[in-house]
Amino acid sequence: MSDFTRTPVHSRTAQALVQLTLLAALGGCGLVPKEPITQQPMTAMPPVPPQAQAPGSIYNPGFAGRPLFEDQRPRNVGDIITIVIAENINATKSSGANANRNGNTNFAVPTAGFLGGLFGKTNLSANGANVFSGTGGANASNTFNGTITVTVTGVQANGNLIVSGQKQMLINQGNEFVRFSGVVNPNTISSLNAVYSTQVADAKIEYSAKGYIDEAENMGWLQRFFLNVAPW
Repeated sequence: MSDFTRTPVHSRTAQALVQLTLLAALGGCGLVPKEPITQQPMTAMPPVPPQAQAPGSIYNPGFAGRPLFEDQRPRNVGDIITIVIAENINATKSSGANANRNGNTNFAVPTAGFLGGLFGKTNLSANGANVFSGTGGANASNTFNGTITVTVTGVQANGNLIVSGQKQMLINQGNEFVRFSGVVNPNTISSLNAVYSTQVADAKIEYSAKGYIDEAENMGWLQRFFLNVAPW
């Protein structure tokens, strides 16, 4: 009887499952997980107002609206504000270095006496040159334009607003994310309830995507392994 017939069917099935599990694990290691740079909560709910007092009173602390003559700019947790992303950063760097060094040495042999006969036809000379030239340069350009409406997630002691939010777009089986967080000075908010991203402190802007197109742009796990251990 052959070894194949003596091997139980369930044993072969278990081996196949183990192999598939290993392949799935290796496939899962093919992509490096991306952690978003905006780690704070993306939204916040406004606080629950206190219970309404007895009807008929002039002052009602349970009223959640805004007074008639109060500025309508965001100032509380849960308010929304529009961020106009207008980032345009250019950086250029260049450097160069040159060094030259030349040397020349001649040794004259005297012709008088016994040295004249020994070194009469000898000419000793040495020449040396050392040249160094190095140049380097770098150029970077980044442009990001768009708008995103975020939520006030906190209010600092000085009145500055901690804002964060995200926008998701599903395009051609790829989920794209736009995330934003930062600290906004209420005085920079315009009458249209908007502020430029260049006026936001500690701004963190992220544009990323998930899907098979994004996975195709990542390096495989085996290629990353050889890239890390390769000496060249």
